[in-house]
Amino acid sequence: MKTWLAFWYGIFKNNPTFRLVLGLCPTLAVTTSIENAVGMGCAATFVLVCSNGLVSALRKLIPAAVHIPCYIVIIATFVTAVDLLMQAYLPALSDSLGIFIPLIVVNCVILGRAEAFASKNGVILSLADGLGSGIGFGLSLVLIGAIRQFAGEFITVAILPAGGFIVFGLILAAFNRYEEWNARRKGDLPPMPVNLDCRHCTMCPNGK
Repeated sequence: MKTWLAFWYGIFKNNPTFRLVLGLCPTLAVTTSIENAVGMGCAATFVLVCSNGLVSALRKLIPAAVHIPCYIVIIATFVTAVDLLMQAYLPALSDSLGIFIPLIVVNCVILGRAEAFASKNGVILSLADGLGSGIGFGLSLVLIGAIRQFAGEFITVAILPAGGFIVFGLILAAFNRYEEWNARRKGDLPPMPVNLDCRHCTMCPNGK
């Protein structure tokens, strides 16, 4: 796989939020404002890039029997660094995001990319995949956060937990509708969601 393709897939084709439907807990919890969405997106991107790069560099040294615990330790190291930096330099944002920064350790987006991609590919490709996935995740958060913050000025439910589910569902439906329309325009069958049909999944390098 080419480097630019790994980066591009992370943003669009394998977008963690709208295509793979991963990391929904922080997505729905922190997107009450654009500021929170940007903060979480930047933190997750930093952890994705760094953990992907280190997992890839150490992939031949980590025993298969303990690879998941090792990945978690690597991810936790970078999450701790981000958490301490935010507490020191961005205390207001750190307080606003609260427990969801430490919970990046168990975010399935981070661990999923380490397991499915970084552990099987070189460092450069893994860095590109981490950066693309992080940007894709961050853009998703900002989109949801912008809609909820704007709608919240007129409709209170938009900034409530139920509003997060409603906004996410509407955006996801729009993405799926666009994919269906685009496929029909090209004369193809509508694609099935990647989480329901392994033949259409590109999360793994060999997935077809």
